[in-house]
Amino acid sequence: MSFKRTLVTSALPYANGPVHIGHLAGVYVPADIYVRYLRLKGEEVLFVGGSDEHGVPITIRAKKEGITSQDVVDRYHSLIKKSFEGFGISFDVYSRTTSKTHHQLASDFFRKLYEKGEFIEKTSEQYYDEEARQFLADRYITGECPHCHADGAYGDQCEKCGTSLSPLDLINPKSAISGSKPVLRETKHWYLPLDKHEGWLREWILENHKEWRSNVYGQCKSWLDLGLQPRAVSRDLDWGIPVPVEGAEGKVLYVWFDAPIGYISNTKELCDAQPEKFGNWETWWKDDETRLIHFIGKDNIVFHCIVFPSMLKADGSYILPDNVPSNEFLNLEGDKISTSRNWAVWLNEYLVDFPEKQDTLRYVLTANAPETKDNDFTWRDFQARNNSELVAIYGNFINRALVLTQKYFEGVVPELGELTDYDKETLAEFADVKTRLEQLLDNFKFRDAQKEAMNLARIGNKYLADTEPWKLAKTDMARTATILHIGLQIAANLAIAFEPFLPFSSQKLRTMLNLKSFNWANLGQIDLLTAGEKLGTPELLFEKIEDAIIEAQLQKLADTKKANEVAEYKPAAIKENTTIDEFDKNDIRVGTVLECSRVPKADKLLQFKIDDGMGGRTIVSGIAQSYPEPEKLVGMQVCFIANFPPRKLKGVESQGMILSAVDADGKLVLIQPSRTVKNGSQVG
Repeated sequence: MSFKRTLVTSALPYANGPVHIGHLAGVYVPADIYVRYLRLKGEEVLFVGGSDEHGVPITIRAKKEGITSQDVVDRYHSLIKKSFEGFGISFDVYSRTTSKTHHQLASDFFRKLYEKGEFIEKTSEQYYDEEARQFLADRYITGECPHCHADGAYGDQCEKCGTSLSPLDLINPKSAISGSKPVLRETKHWYLPLDKHEGWLREWILENHKEWRSNVYGQCKSWLDLGLQPRAVSRDLDWGIPVPVEGAEGKVLYVWFDAPIGYISNTKELCDAQPEKFGNWETWWKDDETRLIHFIGKDNIVFHCIVFPSMLKADGSYILPDNVPSNEFLNLEGDKISTSRNWAVWLNEYLVDFPEKQDTLRYVLTANAPETKDNDFTWRDFQARNNSELVAIYGNFINRALVLTQKYFEGVVPELGELTDYDKETLAEFADVKTRLEQLLDNFKFRDAQKEAMNLARIGNKYLADTEPWKLAKTDMARTATILHIGLQIAANLAIAFEPFLPFSSQKLRTMLNLKSFNWANLGQIDLLTAGEKLGTPELLFEKIEDAIIEAQLQKLADTKKANEVAEYKPAAIKENTTIDEFDKNDIRVGTVLECSRVPKADKLLQFKIDDGMGGRTIVSGIAQSYPEPEKLVGMQVCFIANFPPRKLKGVESQGMILSAVDADGKLVLIQPSRTVKNGSQVG
């Protein structure tokens, strides 16, 4: 089916913290690439985004900081919006689910389904905090995970092992608000009966959308094969959109029901404000000639492919998504990105650390896009791709073409002379670049499409390297003019080909080429620039990233990891009870280290010579890995057990045991008296 227009939505980021590179790689850069591509083609397209501002995590942060939930979302909505703007994510509208438009439309949406009898009412038992006098959302209940037995698991998921949970699964549950043990109480809620929609969903997805990505299709099939169950659309909470029916006091719309309606309300807000430009919002959501595309991460597949379509179908007046190109997850330096552990590269911090290098991150995240499986971001790869691809290939070609034109032709596009066979071969290589890119972009294969655009830069780079116009200029200026004319035409094509991927550098290149008008239809042509036209001033398109810059980012992550290890440290379990008489059998003394060295052929052992106040002794201790420079221990006072029987370790007789403690990072730390005492003093 052909469509008149395309509506593109991107998952609403949760406004209880900043956004990171995982969000950018999984959702927003792919969506922006696609939208920019459609705009270049001159198609009618609308790009809708916004912040998801309701739900329990926001109330938890508000309570923790002693501020209101509105304060939290105001702060992070602004920060997230600025981050997206900084990376050139070209939304037509970026609004929020706390807007008046959204509250009204979400309420009306619920009310219509309620009046049509599309919900069922169910009474169930849920945990209630008698001290706080409120029902507890899943995230307000913590306890021991029944799977890995970690403490502090939430009522919906264990952060330690990642297992999805129900509050009733927790061992020894307690309220995160008061710390008291919650009790079960009956409460009434409204449910969307997904089982009622299972038949048409199965046909719509499994039969009619086999072209969807395998990860999307597979997850939907798995859910449908297991059988769908009714899903609650309301919650006992004081932050959110009140359920608009009688007898629903203290209840709000569940955030999963509320949030996707934000796509519709944000569209309405934009169209109501600028009807002359964007028309009526219903044209974008209720006209069969509109194509709806959702860009999301894999944790949102079920909501956008099964739940939200069921809501739209229940209403009866909305179109359904034509495609849901979901990405998998992006890891960071081999570890899962985690907001709670601060293991992330935050976009707002990146914009400070790497000013004017937004395109570098866009390029690397697209090159490593987790389109079919989880992928990994590393700072070394980021540096390598910038230096060896953007700088050494694309940037080098552009710089050569423009600087040589400036040098030999005073910055004016030279005349195209007679073409050699090699010229014709080169031109033929990129003649079908438009077709190749379209085949990939139309099928949401952005990683391969960007690679195809970079191949065009490789063609240009190789062409100049092979023809060597800087040498020919000494003897054949006409041939030099032809070579640089072709080089400049390739450069102009690159400005178009890379526009969806690298908008900032493409704009810079268009300025240098003085390319005032361009569109997708021009791609692959060799007359984008006219001989005699004056070019702009050549500048470096990309700059090399030095090792010190990358080391600083790696150190930041190392500091985060160390802080997490300290925060997560839990002492070993207490050993079984003993008595003072048993303890007194150990003769613990203080001595000064006179000598300390490694024991040969023993990686873990250090040999101490101790002044124990009684003639001295030798003690061997297994702490070498915690003290790689043993000579620095000389002069330190340490505690040791003096009455252990002597034993040989690697041929050295050890006369006692030096006491140490295990630090949070797993290293052994020598136990010392708090001030200097006489050697041989007893500890008791």
